[in-house]
Amino acid sequence: MAGSRERVRVQGRELVVTNLDKVMYPETGTTKADVLAYYAAVAPVLIPAAANRPATRKRWVNGVGTAEAPGQMFFQKNLEESTPGWIPRASIRHKERSNQYPLVNDAATLTWLAQMGSLEIHVPQWRVDPHGNPMNPDRLVLDLDPGEGAGLAECVEVARLARAILKDVGLDPVPVTSGSKGIHLYAGLDGTQSSDQISDFAHELARALEADHPDLAVSDMKKTLRTGKVLVDWSQNNAAKTTIVPYSLRGRLRPTVAAPRTWSELASPRLKQLDYREVMRRVKDGKDPFAVVSRGGGHVEGHPDGGSPGGASPDSGSGHRGSATADGGSTDPRLEKYRSMRDPEGTPEPFSADRHRADPGAGTIRERFVIQEHHASRLHYDFRLERDGVLVSWALPKGVPTSGGQNHLAVQTEDHPMDYLDFEGTIPKGQYGAGTVTVWDHGYYECDKWIAGKEVIATLTGADGGGLGGTRKFALIRTGRDSDASKSPEQAQWLIHLMDRRGHGAPAAAGASSATGAPAEPKEKEGPPPASARTSHGGSAASSAEAPPPAPSALPDFTPMLASAGTPADLRGMDWHFELKWDGIRALIIGDADRIRLISRNGNDMSASYPELTDRACWPEQSFTADGEIIAVGPSGRPDFGLLQTRMKLTKAADVAKARAATPVRLMVFDLLSDAGEDLRRLPLRKRRERLERLVWPDGCPVHLSEVLDHEVEHILESARELGLEGIMAKRLDGRYVSGERTRSWLKLKFERTQEVVVGGWRPGKGSRQGSVGSLLVGIPDGATLRYVGRVGSGFSDRELKELRLQVDTLARKTSPFAEVPAADASDAHWVTPRMVGEVTYGEWTGGGKLRHPVWRGWRLDKNADDVVAESG
Repeated sequence: MAGSRERVRVQGRELVVTNLDKVMYPETGTTKADVLAYYAAVAPVLIPAAANRPATRKRWVNGVGTAEAPGQMFFQKNLEESTPGWIPRASIRHKERSNQYPLVNDAATLTWLAQMGSLEIHVPQWRVDPHGNPMNPDRLVLDLDPGEGAGLAECVEVARLARAILKDVGLDPVPVTSGSKGIHLYAGLDGTQSSDQISDFAHELARALEADHPDLAVSDMKKTLRTGKVLVDWSQNNAAKTTIVPYSLRGRLRPTVAAPRTWSELASPRLKQLDYREVMRRVKDGKDPFAVVSRGGGHVEGHPDGGSPGGASPDSGSGHRGSATADGGSTDPRLEKYRSMRDPEGTPEPFSADRHRADPGAGTIRERFVIQEHHASRLHYDFRLERDGVLVSWALPKGVPTSGGQNHLAVQTEDHPMDYLDFEGTIPKGQYGAGTVTVWDHGYYECDKWIAGKEVIATLTGADGGGLGGTRKFALIRTGRDSDASKSPEQAQWLIHLMDRRGHGAPAAAGASSATGAPAEPKEKEGPPPASARTSHGGSAASSAEAPPPAPSALPDFTPMLASAGTPADLRGMDWHFELKWDGIRALIIGDADRIRLISRNGNDMSASYPELTDRACWPEQSFTADGEIIAVGPSGRPDFGLLQTRMKLTKAADVAKARAATPVRLMVFDLLSDAGEDLRRLPLRKRRERLERLVWPDGCPVHLSEVLDHEVEHILESARELGLEGIMAKRLDGRYVSGERTRSWLKLKFERTQEVVVGGWRPGKGSRQGSVGSLLVGIPDGATLRYVGRVGSGFSDRELKELRLQVDTLARKTSPFAEVPAADASDAHWVTPRMVGEVTYGEWTGGGKLRHPVWRGWRLDKNADDVVAESG
């Protein structure tokens, strides 16, 4: 791994690793390349210890530094907006917000974390199931931390004493030298007890050690009590706590590791903390003392004195996770629902969960899927994706969608065992799901995105002659109306949407008619679409199966590609072209033989508001779809977003004609999506731009090609700043056009920080604003909630202030739409339905996640509330 930048392929994922020669540990000269090599070497043993556990990271972007000048550490929970979609993750709800945590389930994710400077990876003692729900802990941990005057030898002595107690209750712990000062003791559990029960048990064990060995062990956290003793820290069994994962590096002066050890090693007088090179050699030699814990197993039986420590109840009847039962099934707790609903003596359905993943993809991360046609009391299709050893399943009452213009209802059902992948047969009458099951299609899928319990995007490649007819990309999105946390994930309602991924044939019409020729079931009314599918008019972009598909000319799949925030440092090593960042509103231009239409980012037709841009004579003669930006140029000759506000809301011909004379607009075209019926989006930008420039563009029209700037990026930025422009756009020349997705192929390099916000309330004005709006309370969608980010009271024009009160009054509601608002801001607030989107400038984000010094910039009528995301600065 030489050089400072490499493009690498890990398990079928392509990553760019940068700054490979950066020294991360100055004391030893250990570089970023060394860190990446270490994590690649230990991935086979680290991943089983971390898999499906929400990972918190400690990042040292510029290295750990020295004793005199320590490097800056960033403690990070939530994933950035720029995180690749394929990173597995889980959305975990906290008191004030939901965070998306990565799941270190594969070597590609581990490489990405290391590339981001994540030296330390911390995880809880519990895992999430494929629905994103926290499970009971499957391991117990004791952190033996020596106080001043004590050391590793004292920790070993306490570890032996703790082991004796744990063995008495059926647990044999594995020691891990922490890479810091002490030792961690781990024991595998069977997952039948809660975090509170295990935490209570660990607390009682720590107290017992302290009572029996008061000169050696202490269970109280107070530092004054720890001198010369070893703290038995039991608290990391709390559901909210995390511990450094075994095999993780430590962000200390030297690259030490949280290294699993054997008990014979602990007996050595030469015992010491291990560095990364020593651990790499151990792994290469096949040593993994932690494997017994990673595999799970064990349960807390009664305490030796006949009681149950801390309330942890005996469980003499349970075996370890994954052990076979007499009926050939499994005790995997995720399949309890499946087993409880079926009689193994009465149904031919499989009960085994022991089939392991077989991946023929030569290193590519591909998991299996099956879609089954199920003639039960009503015909439906069962859509099943392999995930962590089970099949996560949805029932599709109306079948598999065959058009991107229609969403179908998907009802999540219980997880199924892996042997269901090839199940076909008849389930007898009287049994759950009675009827005939046949395989409609099966194959492998690539996971593009999996936010457990919320959203799944997967590209399925079916069998030759299968119902899919090739390769198809689907999105599954959980609707908000059943998001009550008290409800079971099974029977949750989702929508399944066919995305734009064409295969080598057209799919069979699943749901229109079955593979066996059976007629489709009568259509039923489906639930409302998720907020992301609604238009600003309150309708649905794709609601029920009863809604007619959009006209072909509407090109429903042609939704705008979105850019991410970036810096010049993100541009190294790839070919980019640069354009000015036009300070206007996005428009898709759809031209056919007769007319030109302008479609906003949220799907609204804006043609009536800008008639000067829809003159057919100003555009190429053939049919096409283009992407561009509508701008209004101010007296200074620069785009003026505030000026454009005067045109955005107008639709009446007389109002438009008057405003057109006062505020002329232009359309800057920068991409070509289709040409004479040919879809160009799979072409690289280089070729799309060539096709765009070859079109015939009449003179004398307010339509212009966005100029490509042929200079070094530093010079372009300097000139754009001098001209008072918003910034520039950097676009990868080899990048494809990915409709509807935010990508790192387009980067926004902005001088001024701006943020789109959703209005959720307002506070009355005082003084000159008496009777009007004093400030708006604004937020950003965060999962199913609206996260409060502050109030904005400056930047409004007199005209906007006059209109504001009328606007907010029409959307009045009684309750706050925000997850939480400070009492001071909520004291005299009036709440509104969160539909209106605006844009503000701001100084920075505060530590509490609020906007500092926001100033109103204008309305974003071209965007829905669900389009708003937190900019990364």
